[in-house]
Amino acid sequence: MRTIEPVGLDDVLAARERIRGAAIRTPLVRLSADVPDAEVWLKLENLQPIGSFKLRGAGNAIGRLSREDLAEGVYTASAGNMAQGVAWNARRLGIPCAVVVPELAPAAKLAAIERLGASVVPVPFDDWWNVLVEHRHPGMRGRFIHPVSDPAVIAGNGTIGLEILEDLPDVDAVLVPYGGGGLSCGIATALRALAPKAKVFGCEVATAAPLAASLAAGEARAIAYTPSFVDGIGAKSVLAEMWPLASRLLAGSLVVSVEEAAAAVRLLVERNRVVAEGAGAVSVAAAVAGRGGPGTIVCVVSGGNIDPVKLARILEGEVPGPGRAPTRTTTPG
Repeated sequence: MRTIEPVGLDDVLAARERIRGAAIRTPLVRLSADVPDAEVWLKLENLQPIGSFKLRGAGNAIGRLSREDLAEGVYTASAGNMAQGVAWNARRLGIPCAVVVPELAPAAKLAAIERLGASVVPVPFDDWWNVLVEHRHPGMRGRFIHPVSDPAVIAGNGTIGLEILEDLPDVDAVLVPYGGGGLSCGIATALRALAPKAKVFGCEVATAAPLAASLAAGEARAIAYTPSFVDGIGAKSVLAEMWPLASRLLAGSLVVSVEEAAAAVRLLVERNRVVAEGAGAVSVAAAVAGRGGPGTIVCVVSGGNIDPVKLARILEGEVPGPGRAPTRTTTPG
């Protein structure tokens, strides 16, 4: 099994300096909805230039590499947000970028990748997942930037924890969408060093919740995976190299239904005028359901890259299906 180099507070502090001027310091705002016994705040990573927290980890990982390392460019494996983070930083440096994507990646995210100048390599989901496991894809050139289990990516994500504590030092719990664990473990690394009493929970959707199953079993487990509109998180298993870190740093997994995730997307738009993708809203869904416990809670809204047609359906009270939303056309009048 691969092992991850330890990530500490010094790494997170260095990452903050490295990404300064690229990633923005996102605001922390109150959720405009009452949650019994809890004061809920939103860490709005959907307001990053690419609409996702992934700019932080990608920027730190690429920023640590030399020009020689980057001579042939970079590539990553991503359903959309990490792809945009890597592509945005590659364009800033003027180097080539390619992205291996699962075939059902959302159209809005694919369009954003291409706008940033990256080439897209679609593969079946199992082949895409294998890139995450093997840290490589045959035929690709350039330096591979792992979207999850790269210590530099984890440290970059940890800068969110620094900002939360600076704005809300008495936070009791931080609820974080859990995809591969790089975001939640990065934030937990910062909190463990500076506010050890604060708990960090991973948040998953019930159709793809390997962390919850693994924590219950006491070991990394594979699960049955069902695609949903919540496309930015969820997998068939916990990445083996992330399991030791996640099981040590996280207080648990909070699982929400697809319907609760859709309701949270709608709540954020209606109450806070915040647009979140399904993955970005699962932390809010968990908090509103009371699963984050009492006290002062921060929900990380990890991204806002949702297909407009899917968002429209959610606002109409529907729960959209997985896959790419059809393009809505209009007839000139």
